[in-house]
Amino acid sequence: MHTTSPNSRSEPVRRADGSSINILVVDDEPSLTELLSLVMRQESWDVRSVRNGSAAIRAARGFRPDAIVLDVMNGIQLLPRLRGVLPDVPILFLTALDSLQDRLVDLRAGADDYVTKPFSLEEVVIRLRGLLRRSRAARARPDDGLVVGDLTLDQETHQVRRADKEIRLTPTEFELLRFLMHHPGRVLSKAQILDRVWAYDFGQSNVVELYISYLRRKIDAHREPMIHTVRGVGYTIRPAVVASVSRP
Repeated sequence: MHTTSPNSRSEPVRRADGSSINILVVDDEPSLTELLSLVMRQESWDVRSVRNGSAAIRAARGFRPDAIVLDVMNGIQLLPRLRGVLPDVPILFLTALDSLQDRLVDLRAGADDYVTKPFSLEEVVIRLRGLLRRSRAARARPDDGLVVGDLTLDQETHQVRRADKEIRLTPTEFELLRFLMHHPGRVLSKAQILDRVWAYDFGQSNVVELYISYLRRKIDAHREPMIHTVRGVGYTIRPAVVASVSRP
């Protein structure tokens, strides 16, 4: 693992009310958690580290973290329990699995992002900054709501509704939908989506396809579709086309 320190000139990420960010680290390697805690405290974040699932659930309820760093070896089984306590908190996986298929499995399990071992401490902090800026915790000021057809998105409360039915999204799903809804009818390429939603080059466009499929299951399930693929170009969102019924 590289121990490069984060750039001290980077603008610190804080909660919308100005208070410190809380980070929960779940890993059973004391040397690693000590290094992670040290570098995160340099960001003026409050950090709590735990070694097992029971302690993680207690910390999730009491510490109320704004983001969670979770070792994948214990995290796959623990993640659903954490989501039950904190459904909207972004989760960063630490994984030794480096193949594309393994990384996609991590994302399908519910992680919002991942870093592969060995990693630099700077990379972990950069990924956390991105997750926090996309989450409700670090939203500096609310924007106006977005509306496309019967789909509405409130950027202050993070509520998403279609035809008055509430839809629960993870932070990454929310940011992807928000980006699409900012540009209704416009075809956005995978590269544009990677740059805006993940704020760095994943190196693989498969993650965009994966999260588009997640959104479709939640936004378009049993309804006229709003999210469309333009083959070879990208993705777009537009109001659903409802077939009109002709009258005699």
